[in-house]
Amino acid sequence: QLQLVESGGRLVQAGGSLRLSCAASGGTFSNYIMGWFRQAPGKEREFLASISWHGGNFHYADSVKGRFTISRDNNKNTAYLQMNSLFPADTAVYFCAARRDSRNSIFWTEPRNYGSWGQGTQVTVSL
Repeated sequence: QLQLVESGGRLVQAGGSLRLSCAASGGTFSNYIMGWFRQAPGKEREFLASISWHGGNFHYADSVKGRFTISRDNNKNTAYLQMNSLFPADTAVYFCAARRDSRNSIFWTEPRNYGSWGQGTQVTVSL
């Protein structure tokens, strides 16, 4: 299984932008579908976006479609989540996850669909 480390979370004002990174090691990165989730206090872990192994297919949750963009660089073994037009409701711990799957299907939206997880990075959006 991949080992994943997220970074880039911080305090940002509403309307601002952040780019989160997820560095992978311990396996062949291009064998994995990557996903981003978040979890706010007292809430379940929420799917945000997924990307195919080659980076050409994407799937987004309705709550972030048009504001967040998932991408990956297989040469750098890194996935990214660009977040724009942030709201206080986006405050959460953000996690990246990996699913060993080299098919083009990217509609994996449940946490149980992913076998590897990072430790999370805190994003706080203030008014």
